[in-house]
Amino acid sequence: MNTRSIWLIIILMTCLSCTRTDDGMACYLFAYFTDNTTAGQQVCYAVSENGLDFAPLNGGKPVMASDTISQSGGIRDPHILRCDDGWFRMVLTDMDWERGKWSNHGIVMMKSRDLIHWEHHMVDFHQIYAGTRFAEVNAVWAPQTVYDPEAGRYMVYFSLHSADDGPFTRDAVHYAYANAGFTGLEGEPRLLFDYPDPTIDTDIVMKDGLYHIFFNTWGKDGLMRRQFIARDLHHADEWELVPGHMQPNDLASEGSTAYPLIGSDDWILCYDCHRDGIFQFCRTSDLKHFTLERSTQTEGNFTPRHGSVIQITRKEYRELTGRYGQGNPL
Repeated sequence: MNTRSIWLIIILMTCLSCTRTDDGMACYLFAYFTDNTTAGQQVCYAVSENGLDFAPLNGGKPVMASDTISQSGGIRDPHILRCDDGWFRMVLTDMDWERGKWSNHGIVMMKSRDLIHWEHHMVDFHQIYAGTRFAEVNAVWAPQTVYDPEAGRYMVYFSLHSADDGPFTRDAVHYAYANAGFTGLEGEPRLLFDYPDPTIDTDIVMKDGLYHIFFNTWGKDGLMRRQFIARDLHHADEWELVPGHMQPNDLASEGSTAYPLIGSDDWILCYDCHRDGIFQFCRTSDLKHFTLERSTQTEGNFTPRHGSVIQITRKEYRELTGRYGQGNPL
């Protein structure tokens, strides 16, 4: 083998190595909204290389305008899911808090190949469920998406509530399946699980073949995170309720998201302590016991509220920072 052939092999192996590195997960993307004003109810992005220290993109300003994708003119609680078919799916609460707490009639469903260009569809429960009790909801809060292998479809889950004397007097988590194009929902929502107190802000992740179903509830202990552990997304009467609340403090919290750390068996659970003006990040190895790692003051150009964190490739990181510009890590 001559010298030229050897160099060609080295170059080819280097290119293949770079491709593998680019295709592997290397960084994190955090999608969130910032506050209850119309201007703050927009999709914002931040990125991180360690899963804890996030730098806002676009100078902390929104990466898309809510009035172009929503019916209300505001969005909240963005949840992004990376899917095996090469698409990203995002669902959001279609709501402007300044119009009133019970002004939310639906959600937004979106799809993207690159996290930058999104197809969007408004799902108004008052229209698609006209003539049924689901047309009387005033709060369709914090939607998220998970793939249900039993059904072979994407499940979109959310809490429902009706103001005054409507049919949904207590916040409870329901679900419906997305249609094939991820442009709407098929069939009437069904109750995902029953719980004696109100339930909102549910986040479902899988670890070691088990679903961990985090949710917010409130009562004598205030607004706290609790968790079910389950082998499937149905048969809720067989789910295990983990004792106590999940955050390692007694601060009121909401809007959690759990995500695995790259190159580690550990996970992060982060959540919004909105009454105290902080956002907390906790580490765990078993998704049952949590240690506080970061407590970020929600001020300046990084002011996260309820959102979601996913792993991204180095290529996706470069495309996002190239499009929006990167702020300084906190």
